Amino acid sequence: MRTIDLFKKKKVLSLEIFPPNSAGNIDKIYDVITDLEVLEPDFISVTYGAGGSENSKSTLEIASTVKNRYQIESIAHLPCANLSKSDVLYILEQMKQLNIENILALRGDLKPDSKSAKDFQHASDLISFIKDNEDFNIIGACYPQGHPESVNIIEDIQNLKKKVDAGTNQLISQLFFENSSFYTFIERTQIVGIDVPIQAGIMPVINKKQINHIVSLCGVSIPDKLRKLIEKYEHNPVAMRDAGIAYAIDQIVDLITQGVDGIHLYTMNNIYIAQRICEAIASLIIV
Repeated sequence: MRTIDLFKKKKVLSLEIFPPNSAGNIDKIYDVITDLEVLEPDFISVTYGAGGSENSKSTLEIASTVKNRYQIESIAHLPCANLSKSDVLYILEQMKQLNIENILALRGDLKPDSKSAKDFQHASDLISFIKDNEDFNIIGACYPQGHPESVNIIEDIQNLKKKVDAGTNQLISQLFFENSSFYTFIERTQIVGIDVPIQAGIMPVINKKQINHIVSLCGVSIPDKLRKLIEKYEHNPVAMRDAGIAYAIDQIVDLITQGVDGIHLYTMNNIYIAQRICEAIASLIIV
């Protein structure tokens, strides 16, 4: 099933997981999926692994298992910066054989210690290439506060429009901690004529180290409300976890009330947190 079709029926709730660092630990992710299965997500997306490491074999194996064993629709991430066209064609053929229909097309992280394949400078190049060669449902990433490498938000929205025009069917946002930034972003997408479904990406904050890492990678701003929460509970792990869950739930309730197309929860493979959040919003997501 193409995940774009889900938006015709309901507000979409999806979860994101990442493969283990070692291929020898891959069975551990299936324990995570088994526990997430009871939450009845509309789909599960599978990244290229922690830190953006290239691990297409694990990604495709997990995405295929999610769909074919657990009967949950899956999305496989495909970062292209360090891939050649022949690499991508090979991966697309593998996806077809594994019954994977949905791709999150990304540029991905450039490796400073390796030579980029240079066939794909931007995610829009990958999207056009897939559209020209195969028939997949393509998902794109978007950044409510702007991509960290963009000159300004106007340029970033223009680049997003290029991705949509190239053939992106739906969008999933980078995480954010202030809903007003997401609403402003949605208004900007509407102005330039972007009319595909956009899911709001939510990541619960569970410790100060995590938030500092996120800010360094994504340049996401931290509102005063969240900053004070972190300062108050940073030395109490249980209280910090519960406060972070509550903050994420508050964000989601507001987003659903305001008519968001769907919620994409970055689970960090943490079953407890995913369960707490999904249970809290279960009655809201189906309305």
